[in-house]
Amino acid sequence: MNFTRWSARLPGTQRRAAARDDRSSVPPARAEYAQPEAGPRPPGGDTRGGTSHDPRDDSRGEARPGGPTPEDLSARDILGQLPALVALVYGPDHRIAYVNDAYTAAFGPRPAGATAAEAMPELHELSLLPLMDQVLRSGTPRTVKSRKVRGGNSYTVTCTPVHRDSDDEGAGEGGKGGLKKQSRNNKGSGRDRGSEGGVLVYAADVTDHAEAAERLRASERRHRETAVTLQRSLLPQELEQPDDLRIAATYQPGGTDAAVGGDWYDVITLGAGRTALVIGDVMGRGVRAAAVMGQLRTAVRAYARLDLPPHEVLQLLDGLAAEIDASQIATCAYAVHDPNEGRLVYSSAGHLPILVCDEDGTVHRAEDPTGPPLGTGGWIHTSGTIPLPPGSTAVLYTDGLVERRSEDIDEGVAALERALSGAKGSPQVVCDRLIRSLGVTAEHDDDVAVLVVQHPARTGADAELFHNASLDLLGGIEAAPRARAFATGVLTSWRFPVDLCDLGVLAAGELVANSLKHGTPPMRLGLRRTDRRLIIEVTDGDDHLPRRRRADPADEAGRGISIVATIASSWGSRRTPGGGKAVWCEFALPR
Repeated sequence: MNFTRWSARLPGTQRRAAARDDRSSVPPARAEYAQPEAGPRPPGGDTRGGTSHDPRDDSRGEARPGGPTPEDLSARDILGQLPALVALVYGPDHRIAYVNDAYTAAFGPRPAGATAAEAMPELHELSLLPLMDQVLRSGTPRTVKSRKVRGGNSYTVTCTPVHRDSDDEGAGEGGKGGLKKQSRNNKGSGRDRGSEGGVLVYAADVTDHAEAAERLRASERRHRETAVTLQRSLLPQELEQPDDLRIAATYQPGGTDAAVGGDWYDVITLGAGRTALVIGDVMGRGVRAAAVMGQLRTAVRAYARLDLPPHEVLQLLDGLAAEIDASQIATCAYAVHDPNEGRLVYSSAGHLPILVCDEDGTVHRAEDPTGPPLGTGGWIHTSGTIPLPPGSTAVLYTDGLVERRSEDIDEGVAALERALSGAKGSPQVVCDRLIRSLGVTAEHDDDVAVLVVQHPARTGADAELFHNASLDLLGGIEAAPRARAFATGVLTSWRFPVDLCDLGVLAAGELVANSLKHGTPPMRLGLRRTDRRLIIEVTDGDDHLPRRRRADPADEAGRGISIVATIASSWGSRRTPGGGKAVWCEFALPR
C-alpha cells in the first residue's frame, strides 16, 4: 500500500501541522512533492547536480549529512523496522491495510482487505475492537495498558486515528511517503472531502514488565499474609467463654499493603464468675505498632490476674506504655463484668465509648470517665459503671469501625448506635452485621476490631442451671457451724453429687474460718452455681489478702487456704470497693 495516502492525528501536533500547511513558500520534501520548475537560479543558489537548492538542507547553517534522511525513507520502511507491532486498518469494519514484520512474527500474516474481526482475533483478545470504533468516531487516540493475549504475552496498545484522501488513490504501492500529521482545523472534515478514516494500532510488548509487576504483586500479597498472620497470632486464638456471657470478636486488617495495625482485643476470666473485657489500639501501622500491641496485651493479661479495679490496671499499663515507647500513642478500654452485680465496671484511656444495647433496643454510651491515651503519665485514672442486665449487649470497638475521613467521628459512633439498636441474633451475627452496616470492606483503609458481649436472659430449663444463695454472718463461734449447715442445705437442694457436696461444705467452712480469724465483720458467704461450675465466696471488711503458705507439722493453724487450694479447681482473692476483700474457690461440675 502507499502510505502517502494516509495522515495521522497525533496528540500535540495539530498546531505544528497547521503552521506547516500555511507556509506555502517551503518547498515540498523529496518523493512527496513535485520537482520545482526550471528557472533562473536564485542569488547565491547552488546548482550542483542540476537541481535547485533546498533551503531546509542548511536551515541551521549546517551541511546536509551524507547518510539517509527521514525524507529518504518511506513510512513502510520505518514501521517495518520497528520492534513494536504495528497494524493499519481502515473503514468502519476495520479492514486490514498493513501489518509490519513484528506483527507478522507475533501473530502470523494477515490478508490485506480482510476485516479485523475475522482475520485479527488477537485484537478481540485484547478487547480492542470497541476501542477502535470509539477512536474512529471521536478522532481521539486511546491507550490501554498491559493487556494479555492467549500466548501469554502482554501488550500496551495505542490506537491513533488516521485518514486517507480520495484524491491520492493514484499513488503507487511503492511510493515513498510518510504519515502526515493532520491539522486540528481538518479534524472531522475528512468525510466531506471524500476521505476514508482508519486506525493505526501500535502495540509494545511489555511482557517482561507485566511479569515483573505480577511477581511484585505476589510478593506483596505474601508479605501481607505474613504480616496479618503475625498480627492474628498476637490476638486470642480462641476467645474464653464465661458461664454468664456469650462473646464474639472480629478483626479485619485495613488497606492492601503489607503493613498491619495495632488493634487488639481480649477476654480474660478472673474467677468467681467475673470477666475482664479489653479493647485497644496502637496508632500507626507496621511491625513496630504490632510489637507494641503484643507487649501491651501481654501486660494487660498479667495485670488482670491481680484482679485489680479497672482504673488501677490502666494506671499500671500507662506506666509500662511510657517505658516501651513514649512516642507511640495507644488507647485502651478495660471493663470487668460481675454477674452478681449485673453491670460493667470500666476505665478508659483515650478510647471510644463502650456501647450497651438494652433488650428493648435502647443504646447507652459509657462515656465518662475517660483519661488520656496510654503513656502520657501524670494522670490518675478512675472507674465508671454502666448496667449490663440480662438480655443486653455490649460492644467494644476501635476507631477503624466508625472513623471516616469525610465526617466527624461522633457521626460514626451515632451510626454504630443505630446499627446496634436493630441488631439481633448471636454475638457473631451481631458482629458481622455491625461490620456490614458501617461499610467496612476488604479495601477499608484502617484496621477494625470489634468485641460483642451478650448477657443472655435465661428462661425455662436453662434458668434452672443458674442459682445464687447467700448468708450474712456476724462473727462469733457459731458462725462456722452456721455456714456449714447453710452450705449443706443449699448444695443438697441443687442436687449435686454427695462427694461434691462434701467438698463444697468443707471449702465453705475453711473460708469462713479464715475470715473469722483474719478478717472483720460484716461477713457474707455466697454460693453460686452455673451450668459448668460451683462458686463459693466469702467477703469481709478487712483488705489484707490471704496467702497460701506451708505449715509446719507442729503448727495448729495455717492450713485452711492450702486445703481449699488442694480440693478446689481454682481459688483466689481480691480487694472489694470501699475496703474489704473477697476470697473464693471454684469446683468444676461433672459432665
